[in-house]
Amino acid sequence: MSGYDADVIVAGAGFTGLSAADALVSAGLDVIVLEACDRVGGRVERTAFADGVAMDTGGQFVCDEMPNVTALARRFGLRLAETPLDGEFVFRPQASANPEAVFAETDRIHARAEGMDPRDPKIAGLTAGEWLARQNDPPDAKAGYQAMVEGLWCRPAGEIPLWYLIDNDRRTTSDGNELQYFVEGTIHAAAEALAATLGQRLRLGTPVVRITRAGDSVSVRTGNGDVLTARQVIIAVPPVMASRIVHEPGLPASLAGALGAWKSGTVIKALVRLERPFWRDRGLSGMILWRDTLGLFACDVSSAQATALVVFAGGPLAVEWSAKGRAFIEAEIRRRLVEALGEAAAGVTGLLIRDWVGDPWSGGGYSDVITDLQAYDAEDILRAGAPPVHFASSELASSFPAYIEGAIVAGREAAVRVIAAHQSAIATSASGS
Repeated sequence: MSGYDADVIVAGAGFTGLSAADALVSAGLDVIVLEACDRVGGRVERTAFADGVAMDTGGQFVCDEMPNVTALARRFGLRLAETPLDGEFVFRPQASANPEAVFAETDRIHARAEGMDPRDPKIAGLTAGEWLARQNDPPDAKAGYQAMVEGLWCRPAGEIPLWYLIDNDRRTTSDGNELQYFVEGTIHAAAEALAATLGQRLRLGTPVVRITRAGDSVSVRTGNGDVLTARQVIIAVPPVMASRIVHEPGLPASLAGALGAWKSGTVIKALVRLERPFWRDRGLSGMILWRDTLGLFACDVSSAQATALVVFAGGPLAVEWSAKGRAFIEAEIRRRLVEALGEAAAGVTGLLIRDWVGDPWSGGGYSDVITDLQAYDAEDILRAGAPPVHFASSELASSFPAYIEGAIVAGREAAVRVIAAHQSAIATSASGS
Protein backbone atom coordinates (compact mmCIF):
# COMPACT_ATOMS: atom_id res chain seq x y z
CA MET A 1 0.00 0.00 0.00
CA SER A 2 3.06 2.26 -0.39
CA GLY A 3 2.17 5.88 -1.05
CA TYR A 4 -1.44 5.54 0.11
CA ASP A 5 -3.10 6.27 3.44
CA ALA A 6 -5.59 3.46 2.75
CA ASP A 7 -6.76 1.10 0.05
CA VAL A 8 -10.23 2.63 0.31
CA ILE A 9 -11.63 5.80 1.84
CA VAL A 10 -15.33 5.71 2.69
CA ALA A 11 -17.10 9.07 2.98
CA GLY A 12 -20.04 8.70 5.34
CA ALA A 13 -20.72 6.53 8.39
CA GLY A 14 -24.40 5.84 8.01
CA PHE A 15 -25.46 2.22 7.59
CA THR A 16 -24.30 2.34 3.96
CA GLY A 17 -20.78 3.49 4.74
CA LEU A 18 -20.44 1.31 7.83
CA SER A 19 -21.65 -1.78 5.95
CA ALA A 20 -19.29 -1.09 3.06
CA ALA A 21 -16.37 -0.65 5.45
CA ASP A 22 -17.30 -3.80 7.35
CA ALA A 23 -17.24 -5.84 4.12
CA LEU A 24 -13.99 -4.25 2.93
CA VAL A 25 -12.18 -4.88 6.22
CA SER A 26 -13.42 -8.49 6.17
CA ALA A 27 -11.86 -8.81 2.71
CA GLY A 28 -8.50 -7.64 4.07
CA LEU A 29 -8.45 -4.10 2.68
CA ASP A 30 -7.14 -1.10 4.58
CA VAL A 31 -10.01 1.34 5.11
CA ILE A 32 -10.52 4.83 6.49
CA VAL A 33 -14.09 6.04 7.15
CA LEU A 34 -14.67 9.80 7.27
CA GLU A 35 -17.89 11.08 8.86
CA ALA A 36 -18.95 14.72 8.87
CA CYS A 37 -21.06 14.47 12.03
CA ASP A 38 -19.91 13.82 15.57
CA ARG A 39 -21.88 10.56 15.54
CA VAL A 40 -22.47 7.59 13.24
CA GLY A 41 -25.76 6.38 11.80
CA GLY A 42 -26.63 9.03 9.21
CA ARG A 43 -30.41 9.20 8.95
CA VAL A 44 -30.64 6.74 11.86
CA GLU A 45 -30.07 8.24 15.29
CA ARG A 46 -31.27 7.93 18.83
CA THR A 47 -32.20 10.29 21.64
CA ALA A 48 -33.05 9.50 25.25
CA PHE A 49 -35.93 10.66 27.42
CA ALA A 50 -35.19 12.21 30.81
CA ASP A 51 -35.31 8.79 32.49
CA GLY A 52 -32.64 7.43 30.13
CA VAL A 53 -34.92 5.33 27.88
CA ALA A 54 -33.51 5.70 24.38
CA MET A 55 -35.59 5.58 21.21
CA ASP A 56 -34.87 5.96 17.51
CA THR A 57 -35.51 9.47 16.24
CA GLY A 58 -34.48 8.48 12.71
CA GLY A 59 -35.05 5.27 10.75
CA GLN A 60 -36.55 2.61 12.99
CA PHE A 61 -38.66 -0.20 11.54
CA VAL A 62 -37.70 -3.61 10.13
CA CYS A 63 -39.55 -6.73 9.02
CA ASP A 64 -38.91 -10.43 8.37
CA GLU A 65 -38.29 -9.79 4.66
CA MET A 66 -35.26 -7.64 5.53
CA PRO A 67 -32.55 -10.31 6.03
CA ASN A 68 -29.55 -8.01 6.30
CA VAL A 69 -30.79 -5.69 9.02
CA THR A 70 -32.30 -8.53 11.06
CA ALA A 71 -29.01 -10.45 10.78
CA LEU A 72 -27.16 -7.35 11.96
CA ALA A 73 -29.46 -7.11 14.98
CA ARG A 74 -28.72 -10.76 15.81
CA ARG A 75 -25.00 -10.23 15.32
CA PHE A 76 -24.94 -7.58 18.02
CA GLY A 77 -27.49 -9.17 20.32
CA LEU A 78 -30.25 -6.62 19.77
CA ARG A 79 -33.82 -7.64 20.54
CA LEU A 80 -36.59 -7.10 18.01
CA ALA A 81 -39.85 -5.89 19.55
CA GLU A 82 -43.05 -6.53 17.62
CA THR A 83 -44.88 -3.34 16.72
CA PRO A 84 -48.29 -3.48 18.47
CA LEU A 85 -50.77 -3.23 15.60
CA ASP A 86 -53.70 -5.31 16.88
CA GLY A 87 -56.94 -3.40 17.07
CA GLU A 88 -58.80 -0.81 15.05
CA PHE A 89 -57.23 2.16 13.33
CA VAL A 90 -58.39 5.68 14.12
CA PHE A 91 -59.26 7.94 11.18
CA ARG A 92 -59.34 11.72 11.57
CA PRO A 93 -61.85 12.71 10.44
CA GLN A 94 -63.78 9.47 10.22
CA ALA A 95 -63.94 8.01 6.72
CA SER A 96 -67.24 8.55 4.94
CA ALA A 97 -67.17 4.89 3.90
CA ASN A 98 -66.26 1.72 5.76
CA PRO A 99 -62.51 2.00 6.64
CA GLU A 100 -61.78 -1.50 5.38
CA ALA A 101 -63.42 -0.66 2.07
CA VAL A 102 -61.36 2.53 1.80
CA PHE A 103 -58.16 0.56 2.44
CA ALA A 104 -59.14 -1.97 -0.20
CA GLU A 105 -59.77 0.81 -2.74
CA THR A 106 -56.44 2.44 -1.90
CA ASP A 107 -54.66 -0.90 -2.31
CA ARG A 108 -56.25 -1.28 -5.72
CA ILE A 109 -54.85 2.07 -6.80
CA HIS A 110 -51.43 1.01 -5.52
CA ALA A 111 -51.62 -2.33 -7.32
CA ARG A 112 -52.74 -0.60 -10.54
CA ALA A 113 -49.71 1.68 -10.44
CA GLU A 114 -47.31 -1.11 -9.51
CA GLY A 115 -48.59 -3.25 -12.36
CA MET A 116 -47.49 -0.74 -15.00
CA ASP A 117 -44.16 -0.76 -16.79
CA PRO A 118 -42.14 2.19 -15.47
CA ARG A 119 -40.85 2.75 -19.03
CA ASP A 120 -44.33 2.75 -20.59
CA PRO A 121 -44.50 5.80 -22.91
CA LYS A 122 -48.07 6.39 -21.75
CA ILE A 123 -46.84 7.53 -18.32
CA ALA A 124 -43.73 9.38 -19.51
CA GLY A 125 -43.67 12.86 -18.01
CA LEU A 126 -46.40 12.09 -15.48
CA THR A 127 -45.96 12.72 -11.79
CA ALA A 128 -47.70 10.48 -9.28
CA GLY A 129 -50.03 13.36 -8.47
CA GLU A 130 -50.98 13.95 -12.09
CA TRP A 131 -51.62 10.26 -12.70
CA LEU A 132 -53.73 10.01 -9.54
CA ALA A 133 -55.87 12.98 -10.59
CA ARG A 134 -56.79 11.08 -13.78
CA GLN A 135 -58.04 8.01 -11.92
CA ASN A 136 -61.77 7.43 -11.39
CA ASP A 137 -61.52 6.05 -7.86
CA PRO A 138 -63.50 7.31 -4.85
CA PRO A 139 -62.09 10.50 -3.29
CA ASP A 140 -61.35 8.74 0.03
CA ALA A 141 -59.29 6.10 -1.75
CA LYS A 142 -57.37 8.67 -3.80
CA ALA A 143 -56.67 10.72 -0.66
CA GLY A 144 -55.38 7.55 1.01
CA TYR A 145 -53.02 6.81 -1.87
CA GLN A 146 -51.69 10.37 -1.91
CA ALA A 147 -51.21 10.26 1.86
CA MET A 148 -49.28 7.00 1.48
CA VAL A 149 -47.01 8.47 -1.19
CA GLU A 150 -46.29 11.69 0.66
CA GLY A 151 -45.95 9.96 4.03
CA LEU A 152 -43.48 7.39 2.67
CA TRP A 153 -41.45 9.49 0.22
CA CYS A 154 -41.72 12.78 2.12
CA ARG A 155 -42.11 14.89 -1.02
CA PRO A 156 -45.25 16.24 -2.73
CA ALA A 157 -46.90 13.66 -5.01
CA GLY A 158 -46.89 16.33 -7.70
CA GLU A 159 -43.08 16.28 -7.75
CA ILE A 160 -42.42 12.55 -7.89
CA PRO A 161 -42.27 10.80 -11.28
CA LEU A 162 -44.78 7.96 -11.45
CA TRP A 163 -42.16 5.68 -13.03
CA TYR A 164 -39.89 6.29 -10.03
CA LEU A 165 -42.57 5.15 -7.57
CA ILE A 166 -43.28 2.04 -9.65
CA ASP A 167 -39.59 1.13 -9.87
CA ASN A 168 -39.05 1.58 -6.14
CA ASP A 169 -42.17 -0.41 -5.27
CA ARG A 170 -40.79 -3.32 -7.26
CA ARG A 171 -37.55 -3.21 -5.29
CA THR A 172 -39.38 -3.15 -1.94
CA THR A 173 -39.81 -6.89 -1.82
CA SER A 174 -41.95 -7.23 1.28
CA ASP A 175 -45.23 -9.11 1.17
CA GLY A 176 -45.98 -8.13 4.74
CA ASN A 177 -45.76 -5.05 6.91
CA GLU A 178 -42.59 -2.93 6.93
CA LEU A 179 -43.62 -1.71 10.41
CA GLN A 180 -43.48 -5.28 11.77
CA TYR A 181 -40.65 -4.75 14.27
CA PHE A 182 -38.46 -2.15 15.87
CA VAL A 183 -35.35 -2.74 17.96
CA GLU A 184 -35.80 -2.39 21.69
CA GLY A 185 -32.80 -0.35 22.72
CA THR A 186 -32.72 1.28 19.23
CA ILE A 187 -31.51 0.14 15.82
CA HIS A 188 -28.99 2.97 16.10
CA ALA A 189 -27.16 0.73 18.57
CA ALA A 190 -26.34 -1.53 15.60
CA ALA A 191 -24.65 1.41 13.84
CA GLU A 192 -22.63 2.13 16.96
CA ALA A 193 -21.66 -1.54 17.27
CA LEU A 194 -20.53 -1.64 13.63
CA ALA A 195 -18.55 1.55 14.16
CA ALA A 196 -16.85 0.06 17.21
CA THR A 197 -15.46 -2.78 15.08
CA LEU A 198 -13.66 -0.19 12.93
CA GLY A 199 -11.71 1.33 15.81
CA GLN A 200 -9.25 3.99 14.68
CA ARG A 201 -10.28 3.53 11.06
CA LEU A 202 -13.28 5.79 11.79
CA ARG A 203 -12.84 9.57 12.03
CA LEU A 204 -15.81 11.65 13.18
CA GLY A 205 -16.27 15.37 12.57
CA THR A 206 -14.39 15.04 9.28
CA PRO A 207 -16.45 16.10 6.26
CA VAL A 208 -15.21 15.36 2.75
CA VAL A 209 -15.20 18.56 0.67
CA ARG A 210 -13.05 17.77 -2.38
CA ILE A 211 -12.00 14.65 -4.26
CA THR A 212 -9.18 14.69 -6.81
CA ARG A 213 -8.76 11.82 -9.25
CA ALA A 214 -5.32 11.25 -10.71
CA GLY A 215 -4.82 8.05 -12.66
CA ASP A 216 -5.38 5.10 -10.38
CA SER A 217 -5.34 7.08 -7.14
CA VAL A 218 -7.63 9.49 -5.34
CA SER A 219 -6.90 12.37 -2.99
CA VAL A 220 -9.55 13.38 -0.48
CA ARG A 221 -9.53 16.81 1.16
CA THR A 222 -11.52 17.19 4.36
CA GLY A 223 -13.14 20.21 5.92
CA ASN A 224 -10.38 20.09 8.52
CA GLY A 225 -7.76 20.75 5.84
CA ASP A 226 -6.31 17.24 5.81
CA VAL A 227 -5.53 15.44 2.54
CA LEU A 228 -5.70 11.65 2.44
CA THR A 229 -4.89 9.36 -0.47
CA ALA A 230 -6.34 5.99 -1.44
CA ARG A 231 -6.66 3.65 -4.37
CA GLN A 232 -10.46 3.99 -4.32
CA VAL A 233 -13.20 6.05 -2.66
CA ILE A 234 -16.80 5.20 -1.82
CA ILE A 235 -19.07 8.23 -1.40
CA ALA A 236 -21.63 6.70 0.94
CA VAL A 237 -23.97 9.64 1.45
CA PRO A 238 -27.35 10.53 -0.12
CA PRO A 239 -27.20 11.90 -3.68
CA VAL A 240 -28.04 15.50 -2.67
CA MET A 241 -25.20 15.49 -0.15
CA ALA A 242 -22.87 13.77 -2.64
CA SER A 243 -23.58 16.51 -5.18
CA ARG A 244 -22.02 19.08 -2.84
CA ILE A 245 -18.56 17.50 -2.95
CA VAL A 246 -16.19 19.21 -5.39
CA HIS A 247 -14.44 16.94 -7.90
CA GLU A 248 -11.19 17.54 -9.79
CA PRO A 249 -11.38 17.03 -12.66
CA GLY A 250 -15.11 17.65 -12.82
CA LEU A 251 -17.36 14.63 -13.04
CA PRO A 252 -18.63 13.54 -16.46
CA ALA A 253 -21.74 15.50 -17.46
CA SER A 254 -23.98 12.42 -17.24
CA LEU A 255 -22.83 11.71 -13.69
CA ALA A 256 -23.19 15.33 -12.57
CA GLY A 257 -26.68 15.32 -14.08
CA ALA A 258 -27.58 12.11 -12.26
CA LEU A 259 -26.52 13.66 -8.95
CA GLY A 260 -28.67 16.71 -9.68
CA ALA A 261 -31.85 14.74 -10.32
CA TRP A 262 -32.75 14.39 -6.64
CA LYS A 263 -34.35 16.33 -3.79
CA SER A 264 -34.15 15.44 -0.12
CA GLY A 265 -37.16 14.11 1.73
CA THR A 266 -38.75 16.27 4.42
CA VAL A 267 -39.99 14.69 7.63
CA ILE A 268 -40.52 15.44 11.29
CA LYS A 269 -40.62 12.56 13.75
CA ALA A 270 -41.91 12.78 17.31
CA LEU A 271 -41.90 10.17 20.08
CA VAL A 272 -44.57 10.71 22.71
CA ARG A 273 -44.27 8.99 26.11
CA LEU A 274 -47.42 8.16 28.09
CA GLU A 275 -48.10 6.34 31.33
CA ARG A 276 -49.89 3.39 29.76
CA PRO A 277 -51.38 2.29 26.39
CA PHE A 278 -54.90 3.38 27.32
CA TRP A 279 -56.13 3.18 23.70
CA ARG A 280 -56.02 -0.61 23.91
CA ASP A 281 -58.83 -0.51 26.48
CA ARG A 282 -61.08 0.61 23.60
CA GLY A 283 -59.81 -2.00 21.15
CA LEU A 284 -57.63 0.51 19.28
CA SER A 285 -54.24 -0.28 17.77
CA GLY A 286 -52.70 3.15 18.33
CA MET A 287 -52.50 3.68 14.56
CA ILE A 288 -53.93 7.08 13.67
CA LEU A 289 -54.37 8.21 10.06
CA TRP A 290 -55.20 11.84 9.39
CA ARG A 291 -57.11 11.98 6.12
CA ASP A 292 -57.46 15.76 6.08
CA THR A 293 -53.74 16.35 6.65
CA LEU A 294 -51.66 14.48 4.08
CA GLY A 295 -48.44 12.92 5.31
CA LEU A 296 -49.46 12.71 8.99
CA PHE A 297 -49.86 9.43 10.89
CA ALA A 298 -49.04 7.84 14.24
CA CYS A 299 -48.56 4.34 15.58
CA ASP A 300 -47.84 2.50 18.79
CA VAL A 301 -44.17 1.75 19.55
CA SER A 302 -44.65 0.66 23.14
CA SER A 303 -42.32 -1.97 24.54
CA ALA A 304 -41.27 -3.40 27.87
CA GLN A 305 -39.19 -0.26 28.34
CA ALA A 306 -41.82 2.39 27.74
CA THR A 307 -45.30 3.24 26.47
CA ALA A 308 -44.93 5.47 23.44
CA LEU A 309 -46.54 6.64 20.23
CA VAL A 310 -44.53 7.74 17.22
CA VAL A 311 -45.91 10.59 15.12
CA PHE A 312 -44.68 11.28 11.57
CA ALA A 313 -45.26 14.43 9.54
CA GLY A 314 -43.89 14.05 6.02
CA GLY A 315 -43.69 15.97 2.77
CA PRO A 316 -45.15 19.48 2.45
CA LEU A 317 -46.64 19.22 5.95
CA ALA A 318 -43.19 18.79 7.49
CA VAL A 319 -41.91 21.87 5.65
CA GLU A 320 -44.91 23.89 6.89
CA TRP A 321 -44.50 22.74 10.49
CA SER A 322 -40.74 23.17 10.49
CA ALA A 323 -41.09 26.81 9.46
CA LYS A 324 -43.36 27.43 12.47
CA GLY A 325 -40.84 26.12 15.00
CA ARG A 326 -40.66 23.55 17.77
CA ALA A 327 -43.25 25.16 20.07
CA PHE A 328 -45.87 24.97 17.33
CA ILE A 329 -44.94 21.37 16.44
CA GLU A 330 -45.22 20.24 20.06
CA ALA A 331 -48.55 22.01 20.62
CA GLU A 332 -49.97 20.64 17.36
CA ILE A 333 -48.96 17.07 18.17
CA ARG A 334 -50.49 17.29 21.63
CA ARG A 335 -53.72 18.82 20.26
CA ARG A 336 -54.12 16.23 17.54
CA LEU A 337 -53.49 13.25 19.84
CA VAL A 338 -56.14 14.46 22.28
CA GLU A 339 -58.54 15.02 19.41
CA ALA A 340 -57.92 11.49 18.11
CA LEU A 341 -57.64 9.48 21.34
CA GLY A 342 -59.41 11.57 23.98
CA GLU A 343 -58.32 13.47 27.07
CA ALA A 344 -56.17 10.60 28.32
CA ALA A 345 -53.69 11.55 25.58
CA ALA A 346 -53.07 14.84 27.39
CA GLY A 347 -51.04 12.94 29.99
CA VAL A 348 -47.78 13.16 28.06
CA THR A 349 -44.79 12.31 30.25
CA GLY A 350 -42.09 12.96 27.64
CA LEU A 351 -41.76 14.23 24.09
CA LEU A 352 -38.85 13.92 21.66
CA ILE A 353 -39.07 15.85 18.40
CA ARG A 354 -36.62 15.42 15.52
CA ASP A 355 -36.99 17.87 12.64
CA TRP A 356 -35.10 16.42 9.67
CA VAL A 357 -36.10 19.19 7.26
CA GLY A 358 -32.92 20.60 5.76
CA ASP A 359 -30.62 18.58 8.02
CA PRO A 360 -27.09 19.84 7.21
CA TRP A 361 -25.48 16.43 6.71
CA SER A 362 -28.32 14.20 5.52
CA GLY A 363 -30.33 16.72 3.54
CA GLY A 364 -33.52 15.45 5.16
CA GLY A 365 -35.26 12.18 5.82
CA TYR A 366 -35.62 9.45 5.20
CA SER A 367 -34.55 9.32 1.59
CA ASP A 368 -33.67 11.48 -1.37
CA VAL A 369 -36.19 11.26 -4.21
CA ILE A 370 -35.74 11.67 -7.97
CA THR A 371 -37.84 14.65 -9.10
CA ASP A 372 -36.45 14.97 -12.64
CA LEU A 373 -39.15 13.34 -14.75
CA GLN A 374 -36.66 12.25 -17.42
CA ALA A 375 -33.89 10.90 -15.13
CA TYR A 376 -34.68 7.23 -15.82
CA ASP A 377 -31.02 6.21 -15.75
CA ALA A 378 -29.84 8.34 -12.80
CA GLU A 379 -29.54 5.40 -10.43
CA ASP A 380 -27.65 3.22 -12.93
CA ILE A 381 -25.28 6.10 -13.72
CA LEU A 382 -24.55 6.63 -10.02
CA ARG A 383 -23.98 2.92 -9.42
CA ALA A 384 -21.46 2.91 -12.28
CA GLY A 385 -19.72 5.93 -10.73
CA ALA A 386 -16.42 7.27 -12.01
CA PRO A 387 -13.92 4.63 -10.83
CA PRO A 388 -11.90 4.85 -8.73
CA VAL A 389 -14.73 6.94 -7.23
CA HIS A 390 -17.87 4.96 -6.39
CA PHE A 391 -21.29 6.05 -5.13
CA ALA A 392 -23.48 4.20 -2.64
CA SER A 393 -26.61 5.05 -0.67
CA SER A 394 -29.88 3.47 0.36
CA GLU A 395 -31.53 5.10 -2.66
CA LEU A 396 -29.37 2.98 -4.98
CA ALA A 397 -29.99 -0.39 -3.31
CA SER A 398 -31.21 -3.32 -5.38
CA SER A 399 -33.76 -4.06 -2.64
CA PHE A 400 -35.57 -1.96 -0.07
CA PRO A 401 -34.43 1.47 -1.26
CA ALA A 402 -34.96 4.19 1.38
CA TYR A 403 -34.92 1.67 4.25
CA ILE A 404 -32.12 0.67 6.64
CA GLU A 405 -32.12 -2.69 4.85
CA GLY A 406 -31.47 -0.87 1.59
CA ALA A 407 -28.62 1.10 3.13
CA ILE A 408 -26.89 -2.12 4.20
CA VAL A 409 -27.50 -3.72 0.79
CA ALA A 410 -26.13 -0.65 -1.03
CA GLY A 411 -23.01 -0.58 1.13
CA ARG A 412 -22.26 -4.22 0.51
CA GLU A 413 -22.95 -3.93 -3.21
CA ALA A 414 -20.47 -1.04 -3.42
CA ALA A 415 -17.92 -3.07 -1.47
CA VAL A 416 -18.25 -5.91 -3.99
CA ARG A 417 -17.47 -3.49 -6.84
CA VAL A 418 -14.48 -2.05 -4.99
CA ILE A 419 -13.07 -5.45 -4.04
CA ALA A 420 -13.36 -6.62 -7.65
CA ALA A 421 -11.52 -3.49 -8.88
CA HIS A 422 -8.85 -3.96 -6.21
CA GLN A 423 -8.26 -7.58 -7.15
CA SER A 424 -8.14 -6.67 -10.84
CA ALA A 425 -5.51 -4.00 -10.16
CA ILE A 426 -3.40 -6.46 -8.18
CA ALA A 427 -3.65 -9.06 -10.94
CA THR A 428 -2.66 -6.47 -13.56
CA SER A 429 0.30 -5.34 -11.46
CA ALA A 430 1.44 -8.92 -10.89
CA SER A 431 1.31 -9.69 -14.60
CA GLY A 432 3.47 -6.65 -15.33
CA SER A 433 1.05 -5.43 -17.96
